[in-house]
Amino acid sequence: MINEQIRDKEVRLIGENGEQLGIMSAREAMQLAREAELDLVKIAPTAKPPVCKIIDYGKYRYELARKEKEAKKKQKVIEIKEVRLSPNIDTNDLNTKTSAARRFLEKGDKVKVTLRFRGREMAHMSKSRYILDDFAEALSDIAVIDKPSKVEGRSMVMFLTAKR
Repeated sequence: MINEQIRDKEVRLIGENGEQLGIMSAREAMQLAREAELDLVKIAPTAKPPVCKIIDYGKYRYELARKEKEAKKKQKVIEIKEVRLSPNIDTNDLNTKTSAARRFLEKGDKVKVTLRFRGREMAHMSKSRYILDDFAEALSDIAVIDKPSKVEGRSMVMFLTAKR
């Protein structure tokens, strides 16, 4: 809320340089803001009495937007990359998939390892669990199992994350 939108009887006022001006009526605070040719902005509406500050509102909004943008820049977005395997995968193919997963983990992403079953392969799901175990073992130097392997419909899924 700014200027005339502030309807409280009393407000705690902070000056343009950050100094405490004390508790006064909203009218007096508005008068001081007008004299300084600035805006009266309610900063902490839940406080008793509400805290208002005399500042340039346009500059204040610009500073807030800049801080938000700066905070967004610093955060790291973790993506989930998927590696799909089949129960009758050969050793060289498994090595290729392992190296791809290693690249993803080094970049800082999570890896979802999916072992997909088709047709008659469904009857031997439990015998194929070793493929996921071998995959995790091959990456054990840089990765740790985030979620152990579990069956979801026609596939077995396991999540890996990079070691800290």
